Amino acid sequence: MMNPLRPIGRAFLSFLASLGRLALFTGRGVTVAVSPPWYPRQILRMMVEIGYYSLPVIGLTAIFTGAVLALQSYTGFSRFSAESSIPTVVVLSITRELGPVLAGLMVAGRIGASFAAEIGTMRVTEQVDALVTLSTDPFKYLVFPRLIAGLLMLPLLVITADIIGVMGGYLVSVGKLGFSPGPYLNNTFDFLEAKDVISGLVKAAVFGFIVALMGCYHGYHSCGGAQGVGTATTNAVVTASILILLSNYLITELFFAR
Repeated sequence: MMNPLRPIGRAFLSFLASLGRLALFTGRGVTVAVSPPWYPRQILRMMVEIGYYSLPVIGLTAIFTGAVLALQSYTGFSRFSAESSIPTVVVLSITRELGPVLAGLMVAGRIGASFAAEIGTMRVTEQVDALVTLSTDPFKYLVFPRLIAGLLMLPLLVITADIIGVMGGYLVSVGKLGFSPGPYLNNTFDFLEAKDVISGLVKAAVFGFIVALMGCYHGYHSCGGAQGVGTATTNAVVTASILILLSNYLITELFFAR
């Protein structure tokens, strides 16, 4: 009889092997930064791709999230005559959690898939091998620019998402729920601390690195033609999303656990 524990052991060993490959890939992608060349044009192109072209989807996500959060908070708090807490709930929820997490997930769907598809296509069409024959390190030219761009640009996107999300809550609260603009803004800023914003920006930097890393990793190791590129793209988005949610809990525990 087949040992029933054999499939479990095989899956566990496969997981450890994948974790080791990812660790080696991450280490190489980061350590290539210690020596030139750094390809600043590639870094700038990736920053524009991640930052500028992601603004529309991040803005729409943030403004509707803030608006819905204000409506739902009003529905619940009105039962306890605690409507004055709505500005505090909106700003803390956006800056601490919803801004970074939703921005990270949206960027993972857009940029992670794009990176995996681009690098995966280069891998299956042997363009990555061509870079090596031209004495160009693929990690310097393809991986590092994307990692540094994700690390730098997602915090800027999250700052924008925070502002737009709070504005969405403000517009709904003042225009629909009957709040006075002055007291609403006072309650918004009176209870907002630097720690709330900083924690969100730290999360954003980590999420940006994760999204870029997963896109590059799965694209770089894709194989099997068009089907392999499609699988790599799917895996990049799924793994980035899972790691974003996991790291979100760990960073929240680090900042706010007592």
